[in-house]
Amino acid sequence: MWVHLVDGTYELFRAHYSKRPSHRAPAGWDAKATVGVVQSLINMMWDPNEKVTHVGVAFDNPIVSFRNALFDGYKTDEGIDPALRAQFDTVEEAVAALGLQVWSMNELEADDALASGALRYGALQEVEQVRLMTPDKDMNQCLAWPKVVQHDRMRQRTITAETVKTDRGVLPESIPDYLALIGDTSDGIPGIDGWGEKSAAAVLSEYRHVEAIPRFPHDWKVKPRGADRLADALDKNRDAALLYKKLATLRTDAELPEDVEALRYRGPSPQWEAWCEKLGVPEMAKKPPRAK
Repeated sequence: MWVHLVDGTYELFRAHYSKRPSHRAPAGWDAKATVGVVQSLINMMWDPNEKVTHVGVAFDNPIVSFRNALFDGYKTDEGIDPALRAQFDTVEEAVAALGLQVWSMNELEADDALASGALRYGALQEVEQVRLMTPDKDMNQCLAWPKVVQHDRMRQRTITAETVKTDRGVLPESIPDYLALIGDTSDGIPGIDGWGEKSAAAVLSEYRHVEAIPRFPHDWKVKPRGADRLADALDKNRDAALLYKKLATLRTDAELPEDVEALRYRGPSPQWEAWCEKLGVPEMAKKPPRAK
């Protein structure tokens, strides 16, 4: 069996800013993103290449998490389009009505839920593959071929531990260190001044983790361009680098169902048709596949 774990918040943002037509529910609220997420999930379930039977969909609700208490600059709800923010609850209701398992994260993030699911369900003998349905580079740290992969549906590209090593120059286990050094603007992680993708990959390919990088450049076994400057910047900001690594490290202790069968798709819930009417998309009521 395959287990599909979906970053619902990523799907919500993608649908809201997509070129799909605008849509308002009969009550007058902007429902474009919610309808887009539901349609995307239905398309995934019908895709014969995905072999969908077990699905979990995780959402950040709210965006703020425990990481904000660790670092003031971490991402928040600030600046989010109010029309999009207003759909955080309604999209969860819609996905639950569709008949899928919804994980609403509060202190943790959707990425933590996916990481927890990858660890838990990837360890089960009956699970052939856990598919993390998001292109987010944070999730690269969870990959273990062939059991855990990412799939970018928009680009139709599967991301594995091998492609991460080829594309980024580091192993999945080094991704939090990599993001700590180069930064991650989408999460508000600034990184260490002067460090870029090439220098971080070169050093981490040898030392793997920030903690193992020698203090002085003459002790480095690799010599990226500007090694002296890079070493000095890291030495002056080592505590910050370790904090950024903590921010980038996904938690694997989210409270998820122990039994993977809780994720089995059994068809839409009894509320599904009523929800389609509420969204003003009655034609969508007949689109979901039957129970598998």
